[in-house]
Amino acid sequence: MPATLRNLLLSPNIFSIALLLSINSLFFFSSCYSIDEQGQALLSWKNSLNGSTDALRSWNPSDTSPCSWFGVRCSSNGEVEEITLKALELQGPLPSNFQPLKSLKTLVLSSTNLTGPIPKQFGEYHELRVVDLSDNSLSALLLLAVYTLVRVRIASNILRKDDSWEITLYQKLDFSIDDIVRSLTSSNVIGTGSSGVVYRVTIPNGETLAVKKMWSSEEAGAFNSEIQTLGSIRHKNIIRLLGWGSNRNLKILFYDYLPSGSLSSLLHGSRKGGADWEARYDIVLGVAHALAYLHHDCVPAILHGDVKAMNVLLGPGHEPYLADFGLARIVNSNGGDEFSKTSHRPQLAGSYGYMAPEHASMQSITEKSDVYSFGVVLLEVLTGRHPLDPTLPKGAHLVQWIRDHLACKRDPIDILDQKLRGRSDPAMHEMQQTLAVSLLCVSNRADERPMMKDVVAMLKEIRHVDCARPEPELLKGGGLQAILASPPARKAVSQCSSNYSFAFSEDSRSQ
Repeated sequence: MPATLRNLLLSPNIFSIALLLSINSLFFFSSCYSIDEQGQALLSWKNSLNGSTDALRSWNPSDTSPCSWFGVRCSSNGEVEEITLKALELQGPLPSNFQPLKSLKTLVLSSTNLTGPIPKQFGEYHELRVVDLSDNSLSALLLLAVYTLVRVRIASNILRKDDSWEITLYQKLDFSIDDIVRSLTSSNVIGTGSSGVVYRVTIPNGETLAVKKMWSSEEAGAFNSEIQTLGSIRHKNIIRLLGWGSNRNLKILFYDYLPSGSLSSLLHGSRKGGADWEARYDIVLGVAHALAYLHHDCVPAILHGDVKAMNVLLGPGHEPYLADFGLARIVNSNGGDEFSKTSHRPQLAGSYGYMAPEHASMQSITEKSDVYSFGVVLLEVLTGRHPLDPTLPKGAHLVQWIRDHLACKRDPIDILDQKLRGRSDPAMHEMQQTLAVSLLCVSNRADERPMMKDVVAMLKEIRHVDCARPEPELLKGGGLQAILASPPARKAVSQCSSNYSFAFSEDSRSQ
């Protein structure tokens, strides 16, 4: 069936010359290409850039496939399906020679300081469904007809008379499905997840919903997974599913709308660094509770699959809500996941920078993969840095940068967010205890990571640590300190020391 462009984000940009795209060709596709040609096309574009390409250092011409490169996601057959590069100083033109990438579905090059025209070759990328070129200085006259045509095509597919809707609501909501569909426009986009794009939709009674439209109507496995899990989940730190709708061409989910944004926007957006340590601690503890509930209280256990700061939504008082369960998996009694043998399951689901080593290498994932991702979020909260922060030395990942810093016996305070430094001794002690827990979570070996229920226990004890009081029971000869000092653990924090120095076991430097 023809593919349909689902989302096109170009603003803010400056449009000044005639539209070069052949609009109709944007909606039909063919397939089949050479993997070697894909890598060559990507390298050719990299060589045309004038800015810093440190983030693209993994784009190595000696590799046989680009599928392991930063920002590149492939199908199980090695076909490039997604290129996501955000907030990088690439400086240069948009790619004009991506014709070999005939299965490319998602192209995100937002805030990368790209300039010049939008190449007419974009009309030849026939499977493209999502294009995000926002916050660049591009110069093509993109007529409103593009948006109109996209909406007309979507509407014609959705509202055909012979296409009936199945709607399930978990609470009373006053709207018609037409109200929802008409609001699924680019101007209402508030975010993208691993399985869909999220819109802010105001229904006739004035209530605002968050509506997620799944990327592909064929992804029944992802959609059914989200419905099965979220429909039965009730936890104060997990986003509430209000209902869902489905027809032959579209699958959508209705959620509570949270106007305060995400943890990612709190740390890196216009409110950058706006939360103090106490608020950040409460946020990560709430997320830990949510994951522990999914892993240990749900039967069967549920994997989230895409834990990241952007998927932690915030209430008016910074109350955290774990969101985006498009990748949620039900763990069977044998310890695997139900969809592990399903051939059409999305490959390499998750987000770069947050994926555990076994996840990124396409091995099976478990609850411990969520633990790793949570550990990365902890480090992000403590440092104020994105895990793929392009300003890190030699393009290092946040986890490796912190490991190297501590292995050289440097002061752990130096890696903390500037806005968190200079606090009272108890607060600084809490931060470094949290750092120790996060380093346990990001162990390279899954079997060395703690379970989420243990992470919750450790984080709760950290808040109770007071240098003026006797050690809590958990820290006496066991508990937190025992875990941190155990053979698989890499870091141990000396309790109530004036300089909060870290003690390392010998194996910590080899990881």
